Parts: sequence; structure tokens; C-alpha cells
Amino acid sequence: MSEMAKKLFGKARAGGAGDEAHWLSVSDLMAGLMMVFLFISIALMRDALIERDRIQSVAVAYQENQVAIFEALHDEFADDLEAWQATIDRDSLAFEFQSPDVLFGTGRTEVQPLFAELLDDFFPRYVETLLQFRDSIDEVRLEGHTDSIWAGAASELEAYFHNMALSQGRTRSVLNYVFDLSAVAEYRDWLKTHFAAVGFSSSRPVLDESEREDREASRRVTFRVITNAETQIRRIIED
Repeated sequence: MSEMAKKLFGKARAGGAGDEAHWLSVSDLMAGLMMVFLFISIALMRDALIERDRIQSVAVAYQENQVAIFEALHDEFADDLEAWQATIDRDSLAFEFQSPDVLFGTGRTEVQPLFAELLDDFFPRYVETLLQFRDSIDEVRLEGHTDSIWAGAASELEAYFHNMALSQGRTRSVLNYVFDLSAVAEYRDWLKTHFAAVGFSSSRPVLDESEREDREASRRVTFRVITNAETQIRRIIED
């Protein structure tokens, strides 16, 4: 038996013979293996705890950052929300404009004059507020939503795709309009890499108390902040 094996498992027992000596040596071997597995388990548990703590720290920072962004937006726009018929959601960081008659004409993608005037005031202030948190923002998604109706559509599916084109056209129109504002010209490179326009058609309707579609409330435009906490957690797992 090698010196290493002797240290790990002990010397063979003297004076034994036959089955008794055999079972004693196997017992020593099993005890040694159990110790090895114990050390491996402790090492793995330690690594798992370290990874858990890292993910937990990101989660805590994410929550604190969500609150900070919401509070900054609320402080900036609290006096305007009622007049604009807008809301800010604390959990999703969605800044939502809920007055369809002001936003677009029926079936149209062009930004209406009243909405353009609102965007002239809103967007530069919105960008300057978000730039305080630029290191933690992954994307700002401009989302367009419609109701489920399309006049003359032969089926619900046909209406859905007509409204998909409509919602996508509207978000592109809004994005084109705000990008062209001289007040945000110096931030345009950042806007290009962080802002995206998405049309959801009628896939995310607003429901009333009876769980039926509220058609007017469903027609809305939302600016949603998406932080990079998920990216940070994925990076920790990959590392």
C-alpha cells in the first residue's frame, strides 16, 4: 500500500485472516471515500452559496433601482399625469398614455397634433430623467396596443393582423417623431441603441370588472423601461 493510501485509509489490520480481514479493509476504504465525498459536497455547497449571494445582491440592487427609477419619473411628471391621462406603473416602469382620441386618428398611424405637442414636452424630460440611470437600463420599449376590432375584417385573425400593422406603424411614427426633436439631438446615439418600437396589436387588452375587453382603454401607447438585471444574473450563471 502506498504512503498516500496509508494516510487516507490507514494500514491493513495485522493478525486478521480470511473474511474478517477483508471486511475490515473494505470498511476503511468506505470510510475514506465518505470523507472525500464530504469534502466535495462542502466545496460544492460553498460555491452554491456564493452564487446565491451574488444573485441575491443583484436582485436587491434591481429592486432598489426599480424604485429609484419610478420615483424619479414620478417626481418629474406627477403634475402632468392627470392632464395627459397618463399613468406610471411602479412594477413594470411603464409610462402609459391612455387617451386614444388624442394619440391617433381611427385607423391612422400619424401622430395627431395634440399628441405631438404632448411629446414635445414629455420626451426630452423623460430622456433626461432616464439618463441618470443609463448604466442599468437595457432597453426602453415603445409599445403600441389596439383593441380587437377591425371594421370589415372577415375573422378575428384577420382583425388581429390588421391591428398588428396598425400598432407597429403607430410606434414607428412616435419613435420617428421624438428622435427628430432638437431637444434630444445630443442624445440620439444613446436613443438609437436603447429605444425600440413594438406593436402588440390586441394581444394585451385591458379588461373591465366583468373580464371583458375595454376597447377604449386597450388603445394606448406605453414607454416601458427594461433594466439589465436579467442580463447581470445570466452573466453570473454563465461565469
